[in-house]
Amino acid sequence: MNINKASVENSTRLAPLFDAYRQFYQQAADLKGAENYLFERLSKEESVIFFVSEGDKLLGFTQLYPVFSSISMKRAWVLNDLYVEASARKRGVGEFLLQRVKEFGIETGAASVSLSTAPDNTKAQRLYERNGYQRDETFLHYELHI
Repeated sequence: MNINKASVENSTRLAPLFDAYRQFYQQAADLKGAENYLFERLSKEESVIFFVSEGDKLLGFTQLYPVFSSISMKRAWVLNDLYVEASARKRGVGEFLLQRVKEFGIETGAASVSLSTAPDNTKAQRLYERNGYQRDETFLHYELHI
């Protein structure tokens, strides 16, 4: 298995995996929209994507968005997306991606990496906790849907 940082040139190759991720979250299939979204994020340097491949097959990816912490006066990262192809699960792909995210956070001098997951996504919760992520028991999360 290899892990790479995506560039704009990878948008088309990553789009089917990104579209599968969106469908996992009950979104309608939209391969062209997925490709356009990834192209825009990467061309504007608005996100960082790491992907795992084995030969020509993509096994999983993670997408990070930059944020900033006023308290620490440092950059932080939001791990917004993490997806492993169903046939590649239980092979360490998620762990591999999370390790690269941690290394990237250190490389960029980030204060933290944060993420959210569904309360019933216990498999993901166990993966995150095994990799050092701690459940926030201090702050409540609010969201305004627009």
